[in-house]
Amino acid sequence: MSSLKTGQAAGSHANRNSVTGQSEGMACDAPAAHAAEDRPILIIPYMWVGDFVRCHTAVQVLNARHPGRPVDMLTTARTLPLIDYMPGVRKGVLSDLPRGQLALAKQWELARRLRLERYGCVLVMPRTWKSALAPFLAGIPQRTGFVGEGRFGLLNDMRWGERTLMRMIDQKMALALPQGTALPQDYPPPRLAVPASDIAAWRARNQVGAQRRAVALCPATVGPGRRWPIARYGELAQKLVADGIDVWVLGSTDDRALAMTIAVAGGAAGGGAVRDLTGPDLRDAVLALKAADAVVANDSGLLHVAAALGAPAIGLFGPSRPELTGPLNPLAAAIEPSIAAVCTTCGRAGCTRLEHRRTDDIPLEPVLAAVRGVLARPPGGG
Repeated sequence: MSSLKTGQAAGSHANRNSVTGQSEGMACDAPAAHAAEDRPILIIPYMWVGDFVRCHTAVQVLNARHPGRPVDMLTTARTLPLIDYMPGVRKGVLSDLPRGQLALAKQWELARRLRLERYGCVLVMPRTWKSALAPFLAGIPQRTGFVGEGRFGLLNDMRWGERTLMRMIDQKMALALPQGTALPQDYPPPRLAVPASDIAAWRARNQVGAQRRAVALCPATVGPGRRWPIARYGELAQKLVADGIDVWVLGSTDDRALAMTIAVAGGAAGGGAVRDLTGPDLRDAVLALKAADAVVANDSGLLHVAAALGAPAIGLFGPSRPELTGPLNPLAAAIEPSIAAVCTTCGRAGCTRLEHRRTDDIPLEPVLAAVRGVLARPPGGG
């Protein structure tokens, strides 16, 4: 695990390294937790795939600071497969709490299960009121989180200053590190470890050979302006097929229409070199990303998965910046739109507003060049 160096990262927000709270001490090491210092630790992450992966950094830090204390993560059915590949996580605790609803009966049921696990500490990453309710009802001794939606009483180790932390990783790590101390410049990046036997079984199950090189395309994302045009993904697939490269389109079942469009544009009917590998199980996407020779993805959950797997990933960023919301792991390339002579959103010349940037303004050529550059390396050469 990389070392934690105290200090402030260059170019970061002036208040980035100041996180204050109600009491001194480390999360899971404050007075309320002393009596439960040998009991397991629970992390309640955001359930978006990328944020879930990002929380593995917190897992590694907690493992290092509290050796011998198991670390569990609350999870949904969607993110549950990631737990199997996260070193240092004992298990996932499945939750089916609905979005946008309090669901008090389900909160009590979850609290009952948490109480049986005898957790000594919980880190509540989301800032919503309801995300802190089950830990409170379960009577977990140390409940750490940002004040968020006025969670006085639900949390007993409240932190302040969330909005001064520009990087998403800092917002999460501030809950796993001592209050009132400088945040590190360097964190251990998330890591997903996949056994070779799982890859072999996935290839056999999907009739995917290892003789030809393959590029995985991940066209789905959340949020306006973040999706590279599907037509451009199709053009990229066409160019790669012409180069003799197989193309795999990954995503959930909701993305099958996107995959079909890309497959048609890539000439799937002329040899099947473009495969639609979208489906309901995130595990299949994890294994495909690990097996691929290169990955092209929008700023999305699958980009974080690919980076944590160590896959050569090319990230496409529009109204987001790789240093703020991108993976902590290194990318093969992070491609952003150039400043247009005339902003395509507001029409102003030389507009630099981040929220006005669109992945639509990223042309095919730099993406294709980045993929070809990765593929020019020897297989497994990194």
